[in-house]
Amino acid sequence: MTDAGGDNAANGQEASGGPLAGLRVIELGSTVAGPFCARLMADFGADVIKVEQADGDTIRTFSHRKDGVSLYNASMQRGKRIASINLRTDDGRELVRRLCYGADIVVENFRPGTLERWGLGYEDLSKANAGLIMVRISGFGQDGPYAPRGGYGVVCEAVSGLREITGDPDRPPPRVATSMADYIAGLYGAFGAMMALNGRHRTGRGQIVDSSLFEGSFSFMEPHVPVFQQLGIVAERAGPLLPGNAPNSIYPSRDGRYLVMAAAANGVFARLVDAMGKPELASDPKFSNGVARAENQVEIDGLIAEWSTTLDLEDLEKILAEAKVPAARIYTVEDIFNDPHYWARDMLVQVDEPTLGPVTVTGVVPKLSQTPGAVRWAGRGIGADTADVLSGTLGLDAAEMQRLEENGIVAGITPRKDS
Repeated sequence: MTDAGGDNAANGQEASGGPLAGLRVIELGSTVAGPFCARLMADFGADVIKVEQADGDTIRTFSHRKDGVSLYNASMQRGKRIASINLRTDDGRELVRRLCYGADIVVENFRPGTLERWGLGYEDLSKANAGLIMVRISGFGQDGPYAPRGGYGVVCEAVSGLREITGDPDRPPPRVATSMADYIAGLYGAFGAMMALNGRHRTGRGQIVDSSLFEGSFSFMEPHVPVFQQLGIVAERAGPLLPGNAPNSIYPSRDGRYLVMAAAANGVFARLVDAMGKPELASDPKFSNGVARAENQVEIDGLIAEWSTTLDLEDLEKILAEAKVPAARIYTVEDIFNDPHYWARDMLVQVDEPTLGPVTVTGVVPKLSQTPGAVRWAGRGIGADTADVLSGTLGLDAAEMQRLEENGIVAGITPRKDS
């Protein structure tokens, strides 16, 4: 698309390419869901311009820092141009409006109604840019009685039902130690944007992609919904088990580690019990088929645990691999860094960061054979690309940019060290 400044979407990128090269994305989101959605597009070549306030995205305060640099930000904002523009001012909103007029996709995750109050809602922007696609990520969606509620991931996980089925049955439901609901909603948002782009190829018009945190998490409740409707069974926490599927759990090793194993299919189960030195279990009526094993899940898991605790983890892995039984240790991050498969699949990628030097981030998913994505650079500091965006994309001269900075409309024209 043609933007207000007349440059192409590759402006400001050290490396172009990827299936989304030529697309411009304006990210107005913060924290995890919106930035993750836009980061996926950046990985595949889109020119993503992140609009950030002068005090920085909240994600810069998450997790650990080194030498003043947010390590989470180095990964989450990778491949993006970072422009610091004050959305709480009229002049700032006008700059963002001009950016959106020249964009293909806008990603936002404010509370519903916020952009409309700022004159940046889809109805306003699409009048000047009919092909615009707006990905709107929120806690509970853009309409419905819960739409005005704050959309934090942990709250939306609770409402979705996903939290209730997580953990051990004799303990309160724990959280996964990552922003699960945000990542799911961001992924659905990016998927929706690609479908909307395909629709635009046919009609020339964009549309709104409405991705909510609670709905994304609820979609993972798929197996439990018809069961409740038809049988009245309420899904409960099952700990490491997969109810109705056995053996499929975690098993302890002699050296205090844990291994997960999935051997519910008849053929796999036969290979497992043969490796255990108890081939007769495959013909035992209590374990001879999947239904019988599910009905006697506690007993068969107990027998496997008795065997697994006689061996150290590495020996267990070797025996099960030779028997072609799907199994793996419960990996730590250290295990991941030591695993050659991660490196062979480019799932650990090193990129340079001005302060940190080489920093390792997660690789690009999925793998495309002809137009693969790439991690082009680590997440940059606050306002690192403000001058580039204002001059190259919007065509502002140096005097105007200086005026905007002096009036608190933008930041980053004068370099700063914040990350």
